[in-house]
Amino acid sequence: MFSINLYRFIVRTALAAVMVAIIITENVQAQSATNGQSGLPLPRFVSLKSEKVNMRIGPGTEFQIAWLYVKKGLPMEVIQEYENWRKVRDPEGNEGWILHSLLSGRRTAIINPWEPDKEKGMAVLYSSATKEASKLARVEPGVMGQVKSCQHDWCEMQIGDVDGYLEKKSIWGVYPDELIEG
Repeated sequence: MFSINLYRFIVRTALAAVMVAIIITENVQAQSATNGQSGLPLPRFVSLKSEKVNMRIGPGTEFQIAWLYVKKGLPMEVIQEYENWRKVRDPEGNEGWILHSLLSGRRTAIINPWEPDKEKGMAVLYSSATKEASKLARVEPGVMGQVKSCQHDWCEMQIGDVDGYLEKKSIWGVYPDELIEG
């Protein structure tokens, strides 16, 4: 009787160890699947480092230029990496490749770029992260600002010379569940 119980204990322990090993392996694979070759997470937001940046149709200078961006600080979403090239998506949904040295980790965001109606797309910049706070400004769609921090549903941003808080749902350049320390 003792040997049967010991046998069962050993088998159960071995099965539990195998299951733990499988779970750990799956977690490591899932983590590496969300990181690019650079070791940074994919997708992620960045911004343009220069006044003029070419977006190409492929990862290399031999590929045709698809877009020329002339707005330093424009937010971009990195969705893929290949050597020193990053496949990015702009606020309008255009995708292409940009050399990594032309991208910055500095976080910026654009107000409601998806809203064609200027009046409907206006966002309110508040003095604190609540709708009961005083309104500092109404901001038009397409206006860009620097992201200073984000918590839950609000981001602290600098728009021009004004610092205030915008609801996350009215900006492109920050993920809905993303937290950014200031």
